[in-house]
Amino acid sequence: MEHRSFANLGFEEKLFKAADKLRKNMDAAEYKHVVLGLIFLKFVSDAFEHRRQNLVRELRTPYSGMAENPEAIARTLEDRDEYAGENIFWVPLESRWSTLQANATQPTIGKLIDDALYQLEQENPSLKGVFTKNYSRPALESRTLTELINLFSDIDFMEGRHEANESEQDVVGRVYEYCLKSFATAEGKRGGQFYTPPVVVRVLVEMLEPYEGRVLDPCCGSGGMFVQSRKFIREHQAAQPGLFNTKGISVYGQESNETTFRLCKMNLAVHGIDNEGIKYNPQGSFIRDEHPDLRADFVIANPPFNDSDWGGQLLRDDARWKYGVPPVGNANYAWIQHFLYHLNDHGFAGFVMANGSLSSQQSGEGDIRRRLVEEDLVDCIVSMPGQLFYSTGIPVSLWFLAKNKAAKGMRSRKGETLFINASKLGFLEDRTHRMLTDDEVARIADTYHVWRGTKEGDYADIPGFCKAATSEEIAKSDFVLTPGRYCGSEAVEDDGEPFAEKFGRLRAQLAAQFEESARLQAEIEQNLGSLIGQ
Repeated sequence: MEHRSFANLGFEEKLFKAADKLRKNMDAAEYKHVVLGLIFLKFVSDAFEHRRQNLVRELRTPYSGMAENPEAIARTLEDRDEYAGENIFWVPLESRWSTLQANATQPTIGKLIDDALYQLEQENPSLKGVFTKNYSRPALESRTLTELINLFSDIDFMEGRHEANESEQDVVGRVYEYCLKSFATAEGKRGGQFYTPPVVVRVLVEMLEPYEGRVLDPCCGSGGMFVQSRKFIREHQAAQPGLFNTKGISVYGQESNETTFRLCKMNLAVHGIDNEGIKYNPQGSFIRDEHPDLRADFVIANPPFNDSDWGGQLLRDDARWKYGVPPVGNANYAWIQHFLYHLNDHGFAGFVMANGSLSSQQSGEGDIRRRLVEEDLVDCIVSMPGQLFYSTGIPVSLWFLAKNKAAKGMRSRKGETLFINASKLGFLEDRTHRMLTDDEVARIADTYHVWRGTKEGDYADIPGFCKAATSEEIAKSDFVLTPGRYCGSEAVEDDGEPFAEKFGRLRAQLAAQFEESARLQAEIEQNLGSLIGQ
């Protein structure tokens, strides 16, 4: 049984252990930026040096025409195009890891790191404003930074790789994922605010299949939705060369937490994703929409659950509330309508919601849900197992909305909604966190694709797992969207034994078990009596 997890790359745990060196000085919410900033600096420096060494080898061959011309070689090594063409950041001398390593024991090492990050930003516009440059603050002892630099110096991100291309960026991305996962666990609820477990993101992306177009996440956190979308395209591109293009999607998002916004920009830069469409504003998506005119092909999001402080009292007449005014005390249905507002006429939305949103009736939420069903916007609902998140143990559901259920290339699903009950899937990765296997993710996604006609096969309801329900059936259930209500119980295979015979056999088995239990109890009492008598 295969599954995707945080595969050990040989240094992931070492990287996270480095964070423990900072615990005595600051909390997890702060030290993640210290460690991840240094990881990024080490990665870009390794990639730069790796490309530089390859250039030297190339230029010293007789075929280069420069083998006997050291000045020409030196000029070429400083040619930015030789690096940009390989999607590698230009790293100035003061930002290179070798410079920091050589000065690691200096009492001013914190300032040297700040200067290195500043110069890296100056030389690479896509990194502008990404880093928190406060390594020189008193809370960060120079000795601690020295230890971190020495620890990271033992790691070569480019080791065993031919060139610093997308596959190498995937490696550092996996390191980021490992650290983000660990930080989210360490921070508890606060960590979960910027991190959605990759398996949840993966189910969303595998079902939506965002091959091309505009992808929006109006509460983008650390950017996991965008990263997974690009990975999805690249994996399918490898399977069918020339069919998909990772440059075919453009990403847009916004984030209200400044440090998380910086982390998102950094994460996208690591994966070579254009981050110009990612905006920061402390007011949030409802009060100040950074992309008011955007109509996206896909919205993929994990909004804050049951947010009561979203400014709803200021937005009672907002144009986004086409299907009903959401309650001031809960933003769930504000997010749903915000997503719909930003979809184009053929767009799809996939997002995470607390299970309460499937059946809530308070403050008009039930009426909004009824309108969504009556307008034929709800394409699929998936109930997920509990313990997937690091911020909460409650189970969640995935919603999929479609603006056009008869879109080109798909079967017309007008008047239908697919319900998938995946609540019993998965396994415990550790004592508190659950994971889905590759086969389980594929089972969920393939069921949806076969049902909507984008994958070959004949769809059929499976008791206990999936059910295609009509709008009339949903109306009879008071517009409650809980998959278990429609999927029912898993079918039990009939063994053909007549009921009377089975009842008699089971009754006899139970009587025999009671008899054996009574015998054991008597034996225990007898042995205890003997012990007491001694």
